[in-house]
Amino acid sequence: MTTPQDLLIVAMDVESSRPVETGDLSLVLAGAELVDLLGEGLVTLDGDFLVPEVGRTPGDRLLAEAAAALVRQLPYESVEDWLWRRGRALSAAYLAELESQGQVTRKHRRLLPGRPGPAELADSAARRRAAARWQAREPVLAALAAALGLHAESQEPVPAVGDEAVVTVLATVGDAVMELDAVRQRRDIEQAAFDNVWRGE
Repeated sequence: MTTPQDLLIVAMDVESSRPVETGDLSLVLAGAELVDLLGEGLVTLDGDFLVPEVGRTPGDRLLAEAAAALVRQLPYESVEDWLWRRGRALSAAYLAELESQGQVTRKHRRLLPGRPGPAELADSAARRRAAARWQAREPVLAALAAALGLHAESQEPVPAVGDEAVVTVLATVGDAVMELDAVRQRRDIEQAAFDNVWRGE
């Protein structure tokens, strides 16, 4: 299993005070992919630009897609641009991947035949592995989850991430999620103002 897959499992498994937004999850999954690509030496950072490196193709299908999607000519892509480009609908792709592996199941609704119910995690080795990483407060997974508003019950501080490139990715992920939240808030305000006009308020 990869960091993005573990993150999605944690996001589905951990109770949160607010629902995880699909757009936020997609951005953070794109960041998790970068963390794994950095770990495998398939990309390095020059400042905040992604420099692709030659290496073996990842065994995971979606991670291999991510590696193939790296911009391989100058000017290279920034971490922020990667998150917005790669993150489009990425949560749906990872959910479908987990479903194809049997990690996620859907119960069919009796009242709406042909329409699957909500996704539910299966009791699997992958789920237990992700839970173990979460309980161990693995720094990268904890930081990615925190960007989604997910926090472990333990009050002990999360160990710091030592890799400078990974720290850059995590910081950029946090900034992107805040930017997306600000966009949503502006849209809500604009929609409320529009509704008020129509109601004559």
